Amino acid sequence: MSCNFGSKIKLTIFGQSHSQAIGCVLDGIPAGIKLDEERIAAFMARRAPGKNAISTARKEADRPHIISGVVNGVTCGAPICAVIENSDTRSGDYDKLRMLPRPAHSDFAAFMKHNGFNDIRGGGNFSGRMTAPLCFAGAVCIQILESKGIHVGAHIASIGLTDDERFDPVNVTKEELDSVKAKNLPVIDDEKGEEMVSAIGKARSEGDSLGGTVECAVIGMPAGIGDPIFDGMENKISSIIFGIPAVKGIEFGSGFDGSRLKGSENNDEFISVNGEIKTKTNNHGGILGGISSGMPVIFRCAFKPTPSIAKEQQTVNIMTGETEALVIGGRHDPCIVQRAVPCVEAAAAVAIADFIL
Repeated sequence: MSCNFGSKIKLTIFGQSHSQAIGCVLDGIPAGIKLDEERIAAFMARRAPGKNAISTARKEADRPHIISGVVNGVTCGAPICAVIENSDTRSGDYDKLRMLPRPAHSDFAAFMKHNGFNDIRGGGNFSGRMTAPLCFAGAVCIQILESKGIHVGAHIASIGLTDDERFDPVNVTKEELDSVKAKNLPVIDDEKGEEMVSAIGKARSEGDSLGGTVECAVIGMPAGIGDPIFDGMENKISSIIFGIPAVKGIEFGSGFDGSRLKGSENNDEFISVNGEIKTKTNNHGGILGGISSGMPVIFRCAFKPTPSIAKEQQTVNIMTGETEALVIGGRHDPCIVQRAVPCVEAAAAVAIADFIL
């Protein structure tokens, strides 16, 4: 089923953008794990809307209500179910869109698949709103991974034409990951961050939007985790990352740039460091043959520009077949990349935890 992920840990996400609530069920979490619910709430707040001038004006507390699986802050072995209320919806903003599919949205494809019964309000279950329960699941898995010495962190790698610095693929540290997470705009180079904010503001003032990329690192991974062929680490991570709306691409290690190199340039030579086998470089992104090598797992994913823009666009009325002009109202992010950073961390954490457990 499309809303399910995982084998050892099974994650199910439910709800729609404007339904009474959204949430998730996380099955397979062992009993006896103490969860810090305030840390979970703080993690989810990083994704929440309405926090600054470069995000949507929709305001949602995104405070998860855990209704099963946790007793006195400790997992009990039952499936963990969390519900998040939708409180600031304006469904009327979407009335005219049922027959006028928005360019680059799921509207037309969903109409055809569901014979017009799809929930158009806020994008329904295709909405970026559905990443809130993903972030809850990820926040739980992050705490489990940290207990095993594994840490996950991400930053904005680019917005529009502005690039941030990249993580050192060999020596990225927990301190660096924590430092980026503590910032209002999760970038390594703050000056580049200011350029990004300016570019987003300019696009918004023009009725337009921007896309970008997010870079994620997983450190502390032991070697030998994963499987070849269809169940490799790249496969599983990619699968859940593409569950984040607006993701259009992913690369590991040197990625597409590596395809321009010679083997002698892209190969990572093995070395011995204090008795441990490592690689001198990390163009493979910490994964060889679908299995972790013990080096940091590094990947980057691309997000398309927010498709809901204020500029007039052309569409076709599904019922009449006539071309019509479309101006999209409502509240939308001029760039979703900054709010996508914790979503990428969460998705990576769920995928890694599914392997580790």
